[in-house]
Amino acid sequence: MGKFRLGRSENVYAWLFLAPALTLLAIFMVYPILWSLWMSFQTGKGVNTQFGGLANIYRLTQDPVFLRALTNTLIFLIIQVPIMIVLAILAAVALNDPKLRGRAFFRTAIFLPCVTSLVAYSVLFKSMFATDGVVNDTLMWLHIISSPIPWLAQPFWAKCLIIIAITWRWTGYNMIFFLAALQNIDRSIYEAARIDGVPAWARFVYLTVPMLKPVILFTTVISTIGTLQLFDEVNNITASGGVGGAPADSTLTLSLYIYNLTFRFMPSLGYAATVSYVIVVLVALLTALQFFVARERK
Repeated sequence: MGKFRLGRSENVYAWLFLAPALTLLAIFMVYPILWSLWMSFQTGKGVNTQFGGLANIYRLTQDPVFLRALTNTLIFLIIQVPIMIVLAILAAVALNDPKLRGRAFFRTAIFLPCVTSLVAYSVLFKSMFATDGVVNDTLMWLHIISSPIPWLAQPFWAKCLIIIAITWRWTGYNMIFFLAALQNIDRSIYEAARIDGVPAWARFVYLTVPMLKPVILFTTVISTIGTLQLFDEVNNITASGGVGGAPADSTLTLSLYIYNLTFRFMPSLGYAATVSYVIVVLVALLTALQFFVARERK
């Protein structure tokens, strides 16, 4: 069977049909990326900018607020992403059991948080975890704590609150991917292992997890990207006096710092663009590292 080739006129028509989409991509994606890269070398405030070379990169190393935002973002990444992935796998395995009654209800209930309004659930969490909120009242009623936990007033507890919030919201989203992957695994593999006397924990560790490896890699990558771009929860839950990242910038993230540099403080567009490229570099490095760790070893 010969190769199919488009004629000259078909090529022209194909490019004509693609032209509107390519034009929009160039205007709204390619141009802003290139312009932000150029802006990352500009120094100054507002519209009064000039080419500063590597001055913004040097400023990064001397900026304590940036270093604090970077540290907070990496803490959220290192702690929250593994917890969320493990919970998503365990929930998917449990809800994939055909003997479990009400599976559809539990699947829907766990997935619903990720379609909830970001602002609505952030306000709800801020109310629930207030000093006199329902969470502290419940913990005291159960005699787990003797005095209210200052979730929004102390740096450690504020970080814990952000981790709890984003885990609650995105675990169900990742669970759906694992659930879809599990339903494509031949159940005869598990039946054979069960007949051979392999215990449940061994079937999970040596069968389920290896077969979910591609999905684990995918969910880890998208969760890493999402956490490095964390903004909404921090800006809404920990806002104090209209400024997110409280208390004392202990929950400030890179994305929120970029927002502050651009809109809240005296606009420093060049420096904000430089900080944004820190996220780009982190995403590229961590994604490459995850692919390297997950590679097939001969």
